[in-house]
Amino acid sequence: MYLTRLNLDNFKNYKEAGLQFSDKINCLVGDNGAGKTNVLDAIYYLSFCKSYFNPIDSQNILHQSDYFAIHGFYQNQQNLEDKVSCIQKRNKKKQFRFNKKDYDRLADHIGKIPLVMISPYDRDLINDGSELRRKYIDGVISQFDKFYLSDLLDYNRVLQQRNILLKHFSESGHFDALSLSIWDEKLVELGENLYAKRKAFLQDFNPLFDEYYRYLSRGSETVLIRYSSQLDKAPLADLLRSSLQKDRMLRYTSSGIHKDDLLMTIDGFPVKKFGSQGQQKSFVIAIKLAQFEYTRLKMGFKPILLLDDIFDKLDDKRVSQIVELVSTENFGQVFITDTQAQRIQSIFDKIDISHKIFSVNHGQVTVNGQ
Repeated sequence: MYLTRLNLDNFKNYKEAGLQFSDKINCLVGDNGAGKTNVLDAIYYLSFCKSYFNPIDSQNILHQSDYFAIHGFYQNQQNLEDKVSCIQKRNKKKQFRFNKKDYDRLADHIGKIPLVMISPYDRDLINDGSELRRKYIDGVISQFDKFYLSDLLDYNRVLQQRNILLKHFSESGHFDALSLSIWDEKLVELGENLYAKRKAFLQDFNPLFDEYYRYLSRGSETVLIRYSSQLDKAPLADLLRSSLQKDRMLRYTSSGIHKDDLLMTIDGFPVKKFGSQGQQKSFVIAIKLAQFEYTRLKMGFKPILLLDDIFDKLDDKRVSQIVELVSTENFGQVFITDTQAQRIQSIFDKIDISHKIFSVNHGQVTVNGQ
């Protein structure tokens, strides 16, 4: 599957734009702030129904416009064309369509167009809190497992209801063990299932991750992402029982998979504390490349890969190494943004592969070379 055409109306700094892409590598070159990343974000929207950078849809509408629209045309595995559209009007519900049919639930679209985004913001996976890491692993698994996404949404709903009940007990001074047990049973069933799938995913994911890190770093360090969960120590039903008094005092649920984390290490030491900037950068790029490979193996076809300004602070040799890697048969359609047109062109002078280079200047895009 690959994106053949993209049309933008009033999206971020684009009043109107129409782009036709290569089925292999597409490079968007321009100064910072020109709008390169906005094109990638539009492509990301069409896979995940939301922005990679700004979760408030209305803030992605061009200033003083009433709406934005993103239309993507894809060549699918049957060589037929699929059209995906995202339309956001001010003060209205977001519309998302697949071949002109609106979705009842946006979650039904996730996984139809698998995609991996690599961005400088990925360093937050290392440096930010556990919630971001949980969202990351959930997002990866949800692309190929519809049941996982459904269970996750149900788990969050049940958790919310349990927390509402705990707060009600505190405010009313009346405790009803039977009412709480109903939510506990649902939370246990869903939580144990999600826990097992997260563990299984990381068991398969880590060898791919280690392989890509060694390729990028050209070193012998061993990297690992370890899944840390309260459920490692006891079943969720036991955890809920033992933490009941604590939960009643806190007025929320303190045990469950919503407290899980990913522990990221190099040679057994936390990469957040002991990894250099170069090691951290290679670490997160390797995570995303492993995600690409894992998704490809699971889905049976190649996801779209977006590389947003990842060449900053990398030497030309390392940049060429990454571009050569994504030019191989294991990878499909790739989008790259960079500020240095000469660097990109010199790489393709050495690599014989189908590509397009676009010049981006303040919301205007022109084809620069091929």
